[in-house]
Amino acid sequence: MKFSIDRDALLKPLQLVNGAVERRHNLPILANLLVEVSGHTLKMTGTDLEVELVGQVQLEGDVEEGRTTIPAKKFLDIVKSLPDQVEIKIEQQENRLLLRSGRSRFTLATLPAEEYPNVEAFESDIEFTIKQGILKSLIDATQFSMANQDVRYYLNGLLLETDGNVLRAIATDGHRLALSHRKIEANLPKKQVIVPRKGVVELQRLYEGEDLDVTIAIGDNAIRATTSSAVLTSKLIDGRFPDYRRVLPKGGDKIVIASRNQLKQALLRASILSNEKFRGVRVQLENNLLKITANNPEQEEAEEIIDVEYDNTPLEIGFNVSYLLDVLNNLPSDEVRITLIDGNSSALIENHIEENSMYVVMPMRL
Repeated sequence: MKFSIDRDALLKPLQLVNGAVERRHNLPILANLLVEVSGHTLKMTGTDLEVELVGQVQLEGDVEEGRTTIPAKKFLDIVKSLPDQVEIKIEQQENRLLLRSGRSRFTLATLPAEEYPNVEAFESDIEFTIKQGILKSLIDATQFSMANQDVRYYLNGLLLETDGNVLRAIATDGHRLALSHRKIEANLPKKQVIVPRKGVVELQRLYEGEDLDVTIAIGDNAIRATTSSAVLTSKLIDGRFPDYRRVLPKGGDKIVIASRNQLKQALLRASILSNEKFRGVRVQLENNLLKITANNPEQEEAEEIIDVEYDNTPLEIGFNVSYLLDVLNNLPSDEVRITLIDGNSSALIENHIEENSMYVVMPMRL
């Protein structure tokens, strides 16, 4: 294997595939990247057996085909440390890889490409193409509500649901729920799959541009996303996700309309004096006023009052302030609508006008 490549052309796909590499694994070869040259295409593959990322780039000039595996982090660190726009010459010599650029020279140990694990054959039931910007906005609107290392393993991921011309994403950690949907140009059967946290993170990193296409293929045990320069394959979580429709509060008649930024800033200030462990704030509503209070074991107290649209009976309810701030950071509109039932029921938070995302936050006892 022998080829030359511009440092900047190599760096972007190399950084992408490094995201899938597992540093602390029992199999030494999983700390390596599979590097293949075929024709005038360089392919690099990284995997942790759950997620596989393949990046590719076109080569120019004289090329010798071949394949091997090299230490992922060392290779990335070397390429990152070289000056911009230099040419890198790479050559395989038996069980070593020689990398030269200007007066710099590096020799990396290799392991045989035949030992590199291959993600099992993938068969898709559903396939569709959408804009990368749409997929990214859908993930951004929901992923923060995923559980992290919960014993209910099916919550440690993002539920993707296809239904006709609608693609939905749902995430919950048992205390809050995020739901968002986008219309797509397809007519798809109804199917639900749970993408694990790492797969979700790498899906976001595939983003190259708002109007560029990404093709999503969903099978029984894996999901694959293909862009012009990369292919991501992620195993799915085998489990039953809670019925999110039953979690959505119904019959709420107490509606608050507030400035998103004003409410967010008031919550941020009040959170400074909230209990560091429980992060609780008390919200009190009366005619066109919303009062936020927070206190902590040191007997310190914060109080914030803002003007809102609210014309109903007085209400007091407690929330984890971090959950409210997460929602407000991910709603794009200037005004938010909060629908409440009583002091013991979950709140439904949405954009005031556009309704393609909704968030449920459970109350706290304070």
